Amino acid sequence: MPARADRRGGAFAILTRSQDCPRQLPFQAVPQTSTPLSILDLAAVGREETVAESFAGSLELARLAERCGYRRIWYAEHHNISSIASSATAVLIAHIAAHTETIRLGAGGVMLPNHSPLVIAEQFGTLETLHPGRIDLGLGRAPGTDQRTWMALRRDPRASDRFPQDVVELQKFLGDESPLPGIKAIPGRGTHIPLYILGSSLFGAELAAELGLPYAFASHFAPRFLHEAIGAYRERFKPSRQQPEPYVIAGVGVIAAETSESAAAQLEAARRVRARALFGRGRKLSEEDVTALLESPQAAAVDEMLAYTAVGVADEVTTYLNGFAADTGADELMTVHYSDSVPNRLRSVELTAPQRTPT
Repeated sequence: MPARADRRGGAFAILTRSQDCPRQLPFQAVPQTSTPLSILDLAAVGREETVAESFAGSLELARLAERCGYRRIWYAEHHNISSIASSATAVLIAHIAAHTETIRLGAGGVMLPNHSPLVIAEQFGTLETLHPGRIDLGLGRAPGTDQRTWMALRRDPRASDRFPQDVVELQKFLGDESPLPGIKAIPGRGTHIPLYILGSSLFGAELAAELGLPYAFASHFAPRFLHEAIGAYRERFKPSRQQPEPYVIAGVGVIAAETSESAAAQLEAARRVRARALFGRGRKLSEEDVTALLESPQAAAVDEMLAYTAVGVADEVTTYLNGFAADTGADELMTVHYSDSVPNRLRSVELTAPQRTPT
């Protein structure tokens, strides 16, 4: 069931939701996270930061994650969101890959309805050729933006309906046989870059199962169908050349800090960022406006997005992540660090790390 952080007396407790989420996470205190950890980096831009500073922070984060034993880092395609700078996903991956050595990097994901499958095959074929064995390609069906911005991308509004066919076409462009006579992805053909289906509903789960691909559920911001989708995926999974067995990656928010008080403050900052994103489209919200929203029933929408978030000091976060992994049966956790600045985000990554570096 979704859990949320409750701030009482400067400390955090993980509480259950009483109505829409009746299940309880089986938390037990353990010293280290046993499930492989990865990172979804949104290239977040803090209120007092520039995009250039965000990119510098993403590079530093990737180097730290590589040292600390994280399995992979993904970057998500979003457009026209002032607090997220990862819109040109392939370009950002190229920059990070050129300055790291071993960690896997990929899109988490490319919003395929925004693109031609051939162009994505060429972009990621280029990345795989430059950095062999290190590139992933996660695919989403949503536009990653609002309707007006999607129109500015010059895409057909019906493109999302062709998502399953476009995934298959892309997979063939990256394989040994072209889906269209006389057309090859150069580079791209024969690279067999591993594909992942991203989703927050049964649609993505069923598609991933049908195609025999790994499935990544976006429970870090859309948790409602988490257990149902994972169950459907595992039940209907058909083995494939890429993936002989089902493989689930579950997203989970993280705010790890030196003190509970610092973590609490960063959680509140994250709630305010979410409130602005949800309710600030087309209008400018003052600090007083945001406070009023978070004190109203509308705050439920914000807290629902943050429902699966581990908040606290390192041991508390580790305990939460192990409980979350046990509850979902996930094969891998994709951590999303909601800290309010680059330095705090780096510290959160370090405190959560599978192999903690000395302090």
